[in-house]
Order: sequence, then C-alpha cells, then structure tokens
Amino acid sequence: MNTLKRTPIAISSDSYFFEKDKSNSILILGVGNYLMGDEGIGVHVMQEMAKIKLPEYVDILDGGTGGFLLLNCFEAYQTIIFVDATMDGKPAGTISLIRPKFASDFPSALSVHDVGLKDMIEAVYLMDEKPDLHLFTVSIEELVPMTIELNPNVKNAIPKIIEQLLTHAEALHLKNV
Repeated sequence: MNTLKRTPIAISSDSYFFEKDKSNSILILGVGNYLMGDEGIGVHVMQEMAKIKLPEYVDILDGGTGGFLLLNCFEAYQTIIFVDATMDGKPAGTISLIRPKFASDFPSALSVHDVGLKDMIEAVYLMDEKPDLHLFTVSIEELVPMTIELNPNVKNAIPKIIEQLLTHAEALHLKNV
C-alpha cells in the first residue's frame, strides 16, 4: 500500500488528530470569532498560513470559537501556540508573546468565545500531562459585529505574526530535537 506524505494544512476535522503521530509536532491554533472583525484575527492568520508551505513539524488549526471542542488538541500535542486578539490598550496591530501559566493569563474576554476558551484552559491545567502553551496576541481597538473586515493595522500585522510564529515554532522544535 502506497501512502502519500501530507503537508500540514488548515483543518477543522477531528479525524485529522488521529491520522498522524504528533509527538514531534507543534500546533499553531488560531482562535476568535471570524464574524466580529478584528476579534477574528486568529482565524485570519490560520487562513493565510494555509496558503504557504509549512515545516513538517507545524500543524495549524482554525479553532474558531471551539472552546471545549478543542480539548483533544491538548491531549494530542505537547506544544501549542495560540493566536488570539486582545484589547490591551496597545496600538492596533501590536504583536505580543505571552507564556500563560494560568487561564487568567489569557487576554480579557472579548466575545463569547473567550468564556469557552478560558474554561477550556482551566480544564487543561487539570490534566495529568499539560502541553507547553504559548500565546501570541494581536492588539485590537474595537469589536465590530457582523463583519469580516479587519482594521488596516491589524491586517498589516498578519505577515509579521506569521513570521514570528514560524520563527518561534522553529526555536521550540530545535530545543526539543
């Protein structure tokens, strides 16, 4: 039986999590509500990353507003890098890296998805084996319901955050090899 080697792709199917050994893979997980403008930046970043060739050790997932539905990711991956929006008072498009140790280290709730996300992170911290969590945030200034349009500064941050995500993932991968 001849199997084809798959390149990492943006996925939304649970079946993918059972298709390959992820012990040496890093998951980059974009979260946010795509229909709330800048709040959906994590999803926009995943869509752009799906268009480029990624290293074999990187998987990407559009987590959307998944909340507890994403828990299987935390069992499957040893390292997870989140991408999410934050209203932290910094200029729109500012990229920050946070090493969250508790759910309270995640950005303040922006929309309904963060309630589920924070609850899910609390559940992760109760697991026997906790993944190594990293959080890239993109600062936003406002929530605009029912639009997929991004503030120009937030949109211009996408190539920069992708570069930073891949550089960070490479450093983590090399540290674990």
